[in-house]
Amino acid sequence: MNMDQLKRQAAARALEEVRDGMQLGLGTGSTAKHFVELLGERVAAGLKVVGVPTSEATRADAERCGVPLTTLDEIDHLDITVDGADEIDPELNLIKGGGGALLREKIVAAASDRMIVIADDTKWVPTLGKFPLPVEVIPFGLGATRRAIEKAFAECGVSGQMAVRKDTGGHVFVTDGGHWIVDAQLGRIVNPPGLAKALSAIPGVVEHGLFIGLASSAVLAGGEGIRVIERRKPKGDLE
Repeated sequence: MNMDQLKRQAAARALEEVRDGMQLGLGTGSTAKHFVELLGERVAAGLKVVGVPTSEATRADAERCGVPLTTLDEIDHLDITVDGADEIDPELNLIKGGGGALLREKIVAAASDRMIVIADDTKWVPTLGKFPLPVEVIPFGLGATRRAIEKAFAECGVSGQMAVRKDTGGHVFVTDGGHWIVDAQLGRIVNPPGLAKALSAIPGVVEHGLFIGLASSAVLAGGEGIRVIERRKPKGDLE
């Protein structure tokens, strides 16, 4: 079974949690795209749901698949968000943002009663950090922001090279919100909650790719089938 098939299996398992009348957060990325496509098939068969997309790419996918959409200005909460991740640790802390949608993804996840993370089992890691940590920044004052990020890294016991993300054409990658992303090669993050707090306090940092205490469960697809891991602590408990 190839990686794409595993991703679709995870998406199909998450879809089992969706009920008629739900308001859903729709994630971004290759695995989340499978969920949107499968959800569209259910909608065509009569399922009544509405979704909030976490990127313009997901919006386009949802519209193509016939999934009705709304915004967080029009509704006050979401029942479930289904999204992928770049890394998942045993506490269900995540690194997200490889696709550049981390800001909207975090806003939507935080507005949800539950966040289900779907992934192939290669995303399951003992410690976060091998995947580069995305930090979304405002272009103005970037030098000062980078120095503050480096200081936060040092105070949290991590270090590594940082680079402004480029697109496939070699130009600076610009997020849907008009910001830039700095990717940090940290290798191993010993205290994800502490680093998340330090980064969030920096002026110029819009958001970062550490998702702490947001995921309720993870659906992992591998060669031996599907594993569902539930978070040990209540959502929102950051300690």
